[in-house]
Amino acid sequence: MERTAGRELALAPLQDWGQETEDGAVYSVSLRRQRSQRWSPGQGPGGGEVPRPAACDAFLHYRTSKVRALRAARLERLVRELVSGDRAQDPGFVPAFLATHRAFVPTARVLALLLPPPPPPLPPGWGILPRVEIKKTEGRDLSFNQNLRAVVSVLGSWLRDHPQDFRDPPAHSDLSSVRTFLGWAAPLGAEAREAEKLLGQFLEEAEHAQEEEAQPQARAGPPGAAQTPCAGCPEGCSQEEEGLVQEGPELLDFGVDEVAEQLTLLDVELFSRVRPCECLGSVWSQRDRPGAAGVAPTVRATVTQFNTVTGCVLGSVLGPPGLAAPQRAQRLEKWIRIAQRCRELRNFSSLRAILSALQSNPIYRLKRSWGAVSREPLSTFRKLSQIFSDENNHLSCREILSQEEATEGPQEEDTPLGSLPSKLPPGPVPYLGTFLTDLIMLDTALPDMLEGDLINFEKRRKEWEILARIQQLQRRCRSYCLSPHPPVLAALRAQRQLSEEQRKLSREKGSSPGGSPGDPSSPTSSLSPGSPPSSPRSKDPPPGSPPASPGPQVPSTKLPLSPDLPGPRPLALSLSGPCIPLLGQQGSEARVIRVSIDNDHGNLYRSILLTSQDKAPSVVQRALQKHNVAQPWAHDYQLFQVLPGDRELLIPDNANVFYAMSPAAPGDFMLRRKGGARHTNSVSPT
Repeated sequence: MERTAGRELALAPLQDWGQETEDGAVYSVSLRRQRSQRWSPGQGPGGGEVPRPAACDAFLHYRTSKVRALRAARLERLVRELVSGDRAQDPGFVPAFLATHRAFVPTARVLALLLPPPPPPLPPGWGILPRVEIKKTEGRDLSFNQNLRAVVSVLGSWLRDHPQDFRDPPAHSDLSSVRTFLGWAAPLGAEAREAEKLLGQFLEEAEHAQEEEAQPQARAGPPGAAQTPCAGCPEGCSQEEEGLVQEGPELLDFGVDEVAEQLTLLDVELFSRVRPCECLGSVWSQRDRPGAAGVAPTVRATVTQFNTVTGCVLGSVLGPPGLAAPQRAQRLEKWIRIAQRCRELRNFSSLRAILSALQSNPIYRLKRSWGAVSREPLSTFRKLSQIFSDENNHLSCREILSQEEATEGPQEEDTPLGSLPSKLPPGPVPYLGTFLTDLIMLDTALPDMLEGDLINFEKRRKEWEILARIQQLQRRCRSYCLSPHPPVLAALRAQRQLSEEQRKLSREKGSSPGGSPGDPSSPTSSLSPGSPPSSPRSKDPPPGSPPASPGPQVPSTKLPLSPDLPGPRPLALSLSGPCIPLLGQQGSEARVIRVSIDNDHGNLYRSILLTSQDKAPSVVQRALQKHNVAQPWAHDYQLFQVLPGDRELLIPDNANVFYAMSPAAPGDFMLRRKGGARHTNSVSPT
């Protein structure tokens, strides 16, 4: 059989080979296949002749090299790998460690293992030692000097990429240790200058904060003065205090482009400030614990902005009393146009917030208002809603975001804000809840420690893949060129926010508590031009549910705290055995489910991993642990599976939950105290 010249074999360039154990550390081993140049007889790199291209030969030649990557080790070995590891073989180790170390070890502990002690002072007469003695000393200290250069390099990356890791007011002791080391190891290097600059920034910020606390009246201005928020201050869009009367134009009095651009400006500012390490599942899941009010402040700011936009939509549509259906329809149409403009601006955060509000129960049940909405806005609403469809684990949203990223060319990391070429499209600004959910699911499915007290660093690599994408999107947000428009921002801040009770009582003129023909509580009703494009599902979160919010949340109309579904394909969880099925997917041995507690915050879900060996008591105990409820009370709770149609399935005590549950239903469960009254939700007016 004759082989065609120059035809490559369809083989993967990198193939898994297995794993190795060395000094208590576990390495994954792969074989890398690369094409190599073929030299004619008598020729070589130093022969002075140009080598013949491989494609001109009868066969293609390849070379195979062994590649190792650290998967699990003790902390000391991981820190040593920062300095002695092969950057060419495992280029992702250092950035993955620096981005995720806060999940398993504090910064001070890493520095204690990383920084070597200062060298002893030079002996008297060092300058007149014989030349031979100097050469011997240099040879003995060669490895030490190489180690110093590696440590300095790691610290440079750390200071540049994760400066907030060194914030420890008031003394900033970790940063002081770094400055001391760099002062004698690399006193004239860029790393030492970066440490000095960072310390100056921390001290300046602390001084500025003290001045603001000392002069609250000067900052607030005279009573009754209008406060105009700036684009860089997310708190400028916080809810007005109860009882304040809005002055000036309403938000919807401005044009569609003006509102959408200012929403995008705020989202860009907030997303650019997000610290990726705060998105880690082990960090973000701690936000509801006692004393954790300061956890993940940059992520909380994005969630607050999301809820603010959602509240603005609800307040502007439901708030004004006495509005007729055609008037509400005009407001619905304008918000749909604003959502469409956010889509054109590639702002998926505000786009989802607006759609979530329009799909919520209080607005959805406005049947007469939806009936007065024109065909074109309804068609636009249907198309936009498909972006965040929960079918196939939100595959549509993820694919669209990937396509939006692919439309941009490569950008330099150090490009100043606003100086990118205008030919590059801006953004996109993603919906952060998608990444938060992926990281929470990873943290739930993969263990932190492996047998032998080894840190599961393979888990950190998978988390780093998601964090790296967040950082890449943050850099691409620099291409936005939007200017703040204070009147719009002031109207956004002053927009009336309805309480939960006001949302429940809000109805159209002429509507009755029993509903009207074609009430949206019927999920099988046919879709007509005069009806909302989608119906929120009872017990299930609507397609536009935001990420878990630290702010006040309520079960029925404020969007649920449940995270999004994970990614479109199963995660490769090699260290934990078989792949863990995604939420809502039945696997052979495991499944990720969501469990809430039937109380005032019953819509707060926590994800846990359910295996084929789990009995009801163990599932209840793990779910209570996730919800920070005292474990001795586990026997007082019963486990129910939430079924479609406002139905529930009681899981008997000591039953195997994996086989007792309904495999065709979503993986949503609820804990309820034994003997407690059942609380059911309904999408029809009450």
